Amino acid sequence: MSRSSVSRKNSRYEFPSPPHFTDALRREKVQSALPDIHHLLEQWAVDNHVPGLAVGLVMDNALVHEFFYGVQNVETNAPVTHETRFRIASMSKSFVAMAILKLRDEKRLRLDDRAAKYIPELKALVYPTGDSPDITLRHLLTMSPGFPEDNPWGDRQMAITDREFSKWLRAGIPFSNAPNVTFEYSNYAYAILARVVTRVSGSAFQKYITKNILFPLGMTATTWNKKRVPQEHFALGYRWEDETFKPEPILADGAFAGMAGLFTTIPDFARYMNFLLDAFPPREDMETGPVIRATAREMQQLARFEELVERKTAQDATWHAASGYGFGLAIWHDDFLGYGVSHGGGLPGYGSYFYLLSNHGIGIVALTNKTYSGIGRTFPELWVRLAKTGGLHPRRAVPARILQEICHVVQRWLEGGDDAEFVSAAADNFFLDSDLQHRYAALEKIRAELGAFQHVGEIVALNALRAKWTIECERGALDVMLTLAPTMPPKLQMLNLTPRVSNEK
Repeated sequence: MSRSSVSRKNSRYEFPSPPHFTDALRREKVQSALPDIHHLLEQWAVDNHVPGLAVGLVMDNALVHEFFYGVQNVETNAPVTHETRFRIASMSKSFVAMAILKLRDEKRLRLDDRAAKYIPELKALVYPTGDSPDITLRHLLTMSPGFPEDNPWGDRQMAITDREFSKWLRAGIPFSNAPNVTFEYSNYAYAILARVVTRVSGSAFQKYITKNILFPLGMTATTWNKKRVPQEHFALGYRWEDETFKPEPILADGAFAGMAGLFTTIPDFARYMNFLLDAFPPREDMETGPVIRATAREMQQLARFEELVERKTAQDATWHAASGYGFGLAIWHDDFLGYGVSHGGGLPGYGSYFYLLSNHGIGIVALTNKTYSGIGRTFPELWVRLAKTGGLHPRRAVPARILQEICHVVQRWLEGGDDAEFVSAAADNFFLDSDLQHRYAALEKIRAELGAFQHVGEIVALNALRAKWTIECERGALDVMLTLAPTMPPKLQMLNLTPRVSNEK
């Protein structure tokens, strides 16, 4: 029996079943946009001189669509296929983060441990201020150790040896900020984390991640070593320069490669995206992944704020987003898509991007073989076109039984029901905040303004203990929202009544 099932069985409050999708045709609706998306991506590839492009759409724990364009090898004209291996560059970082968290779950390290505990070369690091905290693993995971942003310098360092890396660390690292102050993207941070994985596990980070993360997910076509990529499936990297494609050197898998070294295919990376998506919603199913679902969700939570940005589409639609970083993943909260998880990748010869809508059970990945191709800039438009199908909706929360009961108590009171039942459902703060007499007077004013109730809408759960619904009235509508208190059993702590007078005469 799981821990969650024990707590539910012994509790006076029963947590409801997980949020769920309510549209049985959501997949068909989303897929109706695919021809339009194909055209958009093909035109983008032509306009941006991209030799090859591979795209995957995952939904409900499945790879539901693949799209391929162009060639993996300009010289032989070999086409991109589902077996083509692209280097995914910084999309590799979350695998290193997952390895760190797996070791944490096994109690072999702690995220708030000093990095110097595992990397002795850092003990001599000279900090920028006397009050700087020692760099921890958490700082490295969240891009906040204070190191300077190191693109594109870091992209050229993957092939260095362990000996060279140690020499660099002993020489010190300059700071652009004090640690734990702000986000600043750092390849160096993830190269150090990869070395931590090596030191703690006793196995090279490439071998540890392959054995403990890639293989359990069935990612058998994914590798750190370019020599293990079959030549007939290798996407060679190019830059567009002087009106022609020029081959880029493929950097070796060295001591710095934890920040950007993986090669993969669309089907393989789809397995990884599906695993991250499957961490939502929290539930009582058996654990089957390389890390537990709670850990996979932890990776996908905002840990360090970065900035506010504007996103624009081809139709000049604009929406605002707050961006930040979790553990090896970029985290977004915006006014169109809501909560999202992503990461891009760019190296000489490659450009890639993926984006997950965890509450929607859907994700997109795109891989290219052009230097810093900027494929991620197409994603806002991709999401807009998918949303227009009407199939892009998040799971609906399920109200706890006690929430449903109290919603009905409140509705009966709004309709002139028994005060005693209403009073009994309230937490101790409720009538201290506004007594029954004043609440009744406010309700009478609303009734006079809106007229008689005509139709009570569906109760919509915002979470297990918060809900809203709308009552249509003669002269407008009344929006009702309530929240239950953290008491056992939960009781009514807040009730908002918002009248909306109709403009119709």
